[in-house]
Amino acid sequence: MRQVLQPFFALASALRAAGFAVAPDQTQGFVAAVGLLGPDGLEDVRSAALALFAIPPERRAEFDAIFDAIFAGREVMADAEGDDDEVDAVEPDDSSLEVEIEEAEEPTGEEATAAERLAARGVAGGEDAALAVFARQADARLPRRLSYRRKSVKRGDRIDLRRALKEAARRDGEVMRLPETRRKQRQRKIVLLIDVSGSMKERSDAHLRFAHTLVQSAERAEVFTLGTRLTRMTQTLAPVDQTRALARAGAALADLDGGTRLGEALSAFLAVPRYAGFARGALVAVLSDGLERGNPALMVEATRRLSRLAWRLHWLTPLAADPAYRPATAAMAGILPWLDDLSDGSTLGTISHQLLTAARAA
Repeated sequence: MRQVLQPFFALASALRAAGFAVAPDQTQGFVAAVGLLGPDGLEDVRSAALALFAIPPERRAEFDAIFDAIFAGREVMADAEGDDDEVDAVEPDDSSLEVEIEEAEEPTGEEATAAERLAARGVAGGEDAALAVFARQADARLPRRLSYRRKSVKRGDRIDLRRALKEAARRDGEVMRLPETRRKQRQRKIVLLIDVSGSMKERSDAHLRFAHTLVQSAERAEVFTLGTRLTRMTQTLAPVDQTRALARAGAALADLDGGTRLGEALSAFLAVPRYAGFARGALVAVLSDGLERGNPALMVEATRRLSRLAWRLHWLTPLAADPAYRPATAAMAGILPWLDDLSDGSTLGTISHQLLTAARAA
C-alpha cells in the first residue's frame, strides 16, 4: 500500500518545493479522494489534485509539468475487489527541506521571508493576565447572533400555537394565556487566522497561546495558521492542558517561522468549501503584519472574497501600535477597503479587547 501511495505523496512534496501552498489536510484529502473515486486514468487524478490543492489558474502550466514528471509511466489501478483496507494517508517528513523562491523585482514586504523553512520547534507556554481576563469574559462578551431555534418567554414576538393547543386540550378548550416565543441567541463563530511567518516570529508563540484560550473559551472557534501553507489547528489545540496543546502545535507546524505567502494561504482557505463555510457569518480575525512576499493581487482578491463571507473581518497588526501607522505595502493598501477594522495587534491585551468589543463596534 505504501508503494502505491508514494507518487501521491511525492506530488504534494514537489508542489510544496515549487512554492505551492499545500497543507497536510489537503494532501490527506487528495489521497482519500483518489481512493473513493477509483479513477479510471491519470486525468481523473489530475482533476482531483487541481481541486484539492486549489491550484491557481495562472500556475496551471507549472502544475502540469510537475504532475507529468511524477506520474509519467505510472498507471493508477484500483484495489482488488474485496480489499477493504483504508487508505493510510501519512504526510512524509520534510523537516530538512528548504525552498528558495526567486527574488521579486519590487518586494512587496520589507521583512517578509522568501524561504520555506520546514522545521519543527517548540512553542513556549506561559501564564498571561490578558488571557485569564479573556477566558472569564468570553462567554458574556463575544459577539452573538439570533438562532433559528426559539424558546418560550413571557413576552415574545410570536405565539406558540403548538403549546397553546396543548394547554387548551388540558383545560377543556380554555386558554388562559397565549404562550409566546422568541428566537434564541447563540455565540457567533470565531475564525482566527494566525500568520506564523518569520516576520511574526516574536509573536507567534503568544498568538498560539491566545488561540488555545479561544478554543477553550468560545462556543465555536476555528484556528488556522498562515505562512507558506495553510494548517488547521483547531483539533491540535483542543486539549485543555496548555503545555500539551502547544507541544502538539509545535509538532504540527512545519512552516513555523518560515516564509510568507499569505495570498496563497488565504486562497487555499477559501478553496476548501468546508473551511470557507466556517467563515460564513463569522467574526474573522487575522493576526498578521501583512508583509506579503508573493503577488499582492492574490492577497487582495482573497481578502475581498473573505470579507464577503464574514460577518466582520478584522486585521490586527503589531505595526498599528504606532498611531501614525498607515499601510505602505501594495498588499496592505489593497486590502484596506475590504476590512471592517485595521487595528493594533501588538499585545494579547489589545487582541483580546478587539474580539470582546467586536459586537459593540458592529
